[in-house]
Amino acid sequence: MEYRNLGKSGLKVPVLSLGTATFGGSNEFFKRWGDTDAKEAARMVDICLEAGLNFFDTADIYSQGASEEVLGAAIKGRRDKVLISTKATFAMGDGPNEKGSSRHHLIRAAEASLKRLGTDHIDVYFMHGFDAQTPVDETLSALDHLVKSGKVGYIGCSNFSGWHLMKSLATSEKYGLARYVVYQGYYSLIGRDYEEELMPLGIDQGVGCMVWSPLGWGRLTGKIRRGQPLPEGRIKQGGAEGGPPVDDAYLYTVVDALDEIAKETGKTVPQIALNWLLQRPTVCNIVIGARNEEQLKQNLGATGWKLTAEQIKKLDAASEKTPVYPYWHQRGFAERNPRPV
Repeated sequence: MEYRNLGKSGLKVPVLSLGTATFGGSNEFFKRWGDTDAKEAARMVDICLEAGLNFFDTADIYSQGASEEVLGAAIKGRRDKVLISTKATFAMGDGPNEKGSSRHHLIRAAEASLKRLGTDHIDVYFMHGFDAQTPVDETLSALDHLVKSGKVGYIGCSNFSGWHLMKSLATSEKYGLARYVVYQGYYSLIGRDYEEELMPLGIDQGVGCMVWSPLGWGRLTGKIRRGQPLPEGRIKQGGAEGGPPVDDAYLYTVVDALDEIAKETGKTVPQIALNWLLQRPTVCNIVIGARNEEQLKQNLGATGWKLTAEQIKKLDAASEKTPVYPYWHQRGFAERNPRPV
């Protein structure tokens, strides 16, 4: 397993982490993702640790806390061997203060996550989304308090716009508060919007990227192919609900390229899609998901080798799309404003 720094922090993390949204499955939405119980979760943790993957990602909103509880049970007795990231911001109740990134909510959300996880500290604490109704300095001062108290090691943000992140970084610098060292965002071969603004920002400011949904909401698992009906399972049942729309012709062009490289390398389609991400600027970690041991072991096979420059070029060409303004315009003077990839 390869390890990289989390942004420009000193924390070393494996290039793969296990996402635990499949743990718990206590409501209908998350049950479509998975309903892994504590016993099966403990076995997955065993497999991960054997492979050198010691980083586990969750969120309070996943099955309304059940994911954190299952993960906490699965790592019991070996907390010192693992890293945990969790998130707050989204609603955990019906009350007006049971959501958002206010000081009131974050302090209570962190304490609740610590209790569910059965630990005294969270290694990486993410803001799950941007809260425009709370002053940025209030959010960051609350997070700074959690860091100084030892309950949180590092902070990150997820699903922020570029200006949300930059404003937050500037506020941290202005007031001497803990700063976001990592951004957790959607990025895949069929979803490359991250490259246009957030990636250059990450390079400039030293913010690493933890990728979520690296297989494009299940579309790059190797189960979807040109001219074939959708397979039975989560995707056909609506498991990609909420994901960004993808044009069929574009998707099949990318999948065709993945299939071609799979034949060249002897690797699987998802392994190739994950390996491509591992060679992109700012990417320090990919959050992989798994409903069972077989899927987990297959995804772990994305490390320990590299696509060739020619194979990367082929995938880049197949997945290239004209970006929205002003990014397409900026490509006209790339010598002064070069793209990172």
